Amino acid sequence: MELLLLSNSTNHEQGYLEHALTDVRNFLDGIQQLVFIPFALANHDDYTDVVAKVMEPLGIQVVGLHKVDDQAGTLSSAKAIFVGGGNTFRLLKTLQQRSLIEPLSGAVTSSGSRYLSASAGTNIAGSTIRTTNDMPIVEPLSFDALGLVPFQINPHYLDADPNSTHSGETREKRLNEFLEENDVPVLALREGALLRVSGTHARISGQSLVANSGPALLFARGQSPREVAGDIDWILQSNPKFDLH
Repeated sequence: MELLLLSNSTNHEQGYLEHALTDVRNFLDGIQQLVFIPFALANHDDYTDVVAKVMEPLGIQVVGLHKVDDQAGTLSSAKAIFVGGGNTFRLLKTLQQRSLIEPLSGAVTSSGSRYLSASAGTNIAGSTIRTTNDMPIVEPLSFDALGLVPFQINPHYLDADPNSTHSGETREKRLNEFLEENDVPVLALREGALLRVSGTHARISGQSLVANSGPALLFARGQSPREVAGDIDWILQSNPKFDLH
């Protein structure tokens, strides 16, 4: 598989994909046409136009999947697919309703399509969407996602502000609540972080927007979160049990 999973599509005071453009350009090297899945937002045409403007200088034509009659066939033959961010529940429900989960997964795992994603699109690359931050504005048929990687993903991870007076649950506490009910590791990607997977090789990179912090954290049941960066091939093990001490 060839995956480029971005935590977010836009950094503060930067344009769409600007912070990750070098990685995106390298990932899509040699690609002339990109199939874009805009289902996480309501306005599919406008969303596709945003992506098309970014890809045009790279010499890549963008095809909005919503404009295609044979959507499953288009995914199966695509050289590269980009699943954009927005609401994860809406994205997953739309893919389920259109019977596109298996064609999308198969395109990446069997046909060699390159999978680029941000935010909600990165959420669905994991086992389920149970660690999304999004409000369930719609109800999907199930929470099962593409399962391209054998762990959960939490994009847009926010560290607790030690100076905040907010007394509600932190992101860390919510993820630990997930682990109380599910013995599945969670990769938490801070803003600006990305996960690159190429076959059996996995690498975390990107510049964290949080001072003195790396790009990502890994959560596992019964263990303290571990900062991760660089080569992390071991994260792709089937049914991984990580010793994070």
